[in-house]
Parts: sequence; C-alpha cells; structure tokens
Amino acid sequence: MGTWDFGPFDNDAAADFAGELDDAAPDERAALVRAALDRAAATVGYLESDDGEPAVAAAALVAAQCPGGEPVDPAYGPKEPIPGIGRALVEPALRALDRVLGAESELAELWDDSGEGPRWRERLGRLRAALGPWGGDPG
Repeated sequence: MGTWDFGPFDNDAAADFAGELDDAAPDERAALVRAALDRAAATVGYLESDDGEPAVAAAALVAAQCPGGEPVDPAYGPKEPIPGIGRALVEPALRALDRVLGAESELAELWDDSGEGPRWRERLGRLRAALGPWGGDPG
C-alpha cells in the first residue's frame, strides 16, 4: 500500500486522483469527484483499494464544503478549485464511505492488518460526521 499517513490524500491513488482533478477542465472536476464516489459505492463484491482510496479523497472534498468540515491538505490534495461540489454529492459520499469501511473492502483490510485500523476508522468517522449537516438534504 503506497500510503504514508492517515489523511485522505496521503496515499498514491488519492494523490494521483488530485493530479487528475487539477488536469481536468474546471467544469469537469465535480463529475470526476462524483465518478470516484459512485465507482466505490456501486462495486459489487470486493472493493479494491485503488477504487477505495480515491473515494475517500472525493468524500473529503465534499466534507470540506460542509459546515464544520476540515479543509483538504493542500500539500497532496488538488491545487485547483472544484466548482460544483455541494449537497448533491453528500449522499454519494456517505455511500462510498460506507462501502470503503465495509467487510469486503481491501482498504479496510489493509488498515486492519497494519494495526492502525481503529485510527483510520476514526478519521473516516470524522469525514462522515462533517457530511452529517447536509446528509439527507440533496438541495
């Protein structure tokens, strides 16, 4: 696992995702965020970490827009603004996080095997909590 810390962009797949967002046209960035969330949430069976890590990063981008959400680390996260991220992406972000935290998730297995699963799950719990003020309101 090319991971160096617990942050949502502190791994190779998420850092690559940030680069993809920065390289995309501004009006395409929100669709890339949604695609990362939907890809993880819609996976049937085992969710590979290469799909789980960008989904966590995408969820963090949505959570950063919520009241009380943590800003995304500029060192590894996207450098360019992502117009169009808002309440409509909260439910997909919650579904993606649930899938990443689920039983058939390579990312969850890797963190649990490392002995740092509880700390990682706490971090994702903070993302879910930040999404809460907008959860259920697709406006």
